[in-house]
Amino acid sequence: MPGPPTRMNPSTEPRPSSNDQRAALYRLLAWSSPSFPVGAFSYSHGLEAATVAGAVHDRATLQGWIIAIIAQGSGRIDAEILREAYRAVNADDLVALDAANRRGCAFRASAELALEAGQQGEAFLNTCLAAWPEPFLQNWARSGSSSGSSACYSAAFGAAAARAGIALEDALMGYLQAFAANLMSAGLRLGLIGQTDGQRIIAALEPVIAEAAAAAKARDPADFGAAAFAVDLASMAHETQYSRLFRS
Repeated sequence: MPGPPTRMNPSTEPRPSSNDQRAALYRLLAWSSPSFPVGAFSYSHGLEAATVAGAVHDRATLQGWIIAIIAQGSGRIDAEILREAYRAVNADDLVALDAANRRGCAFRASAELALEAGQQGEAFLNTCLAAWPEPFLQNWARSGSSSGSSACYSAAFGAAAARAGIALEDALMGYLQAFAANLMSAGLRLGLIGQTDGQRIIAALEPVIAEAAAAAKARDPADFGAAAFAVDLASMAHETQYSRLFRS
């Protein structure tokens, strides 16, 4: 019988090339998993305030709230920032990547939404580089640290996806599905729905997320923007909410 496999030294073990689609899929699943430590569970994106106000109170209203965010709110912003970061990395253009990142950090309607995007972005980039070291992204991370700028989550995700050889539409789908699933999970913890209704929402969002990903891939950069004012107002109200479970 053959002996046990030889364990390679992690520092010298070759990493899968970007042409290895199994590796690309594996990384997409890992990075969009709830177990990837970006701290998403601690944010509700204004949902907690909307729940207190009674604007979101059952499965139908929660589903509508998430659809608005994905199609017209921060989901739309994030999808376009991810796309621009992805294309900048494919062009080996650190200047364009930094511009996309700065735009992603700036276009947040409230302090809490800015905190959500920035802290998750920093956590994602640091963890990703610790587990999957990549010279281009390490250089970008160092330049950001030296300038004092933080990494926007969607920009960091798009940059990492490009270096991993993940297809752009797959990266958009993975990011938006994870975003929507976290919002559903927040609704679950707020007592708005049960687990089965949560999965009914996830199933109903399938075409919404597919359409949002396809639209972001094809949209003219001049059409950048969002219009989810109720979400923005809820986020602002959450900043002064007396009792709360979430950070946004």
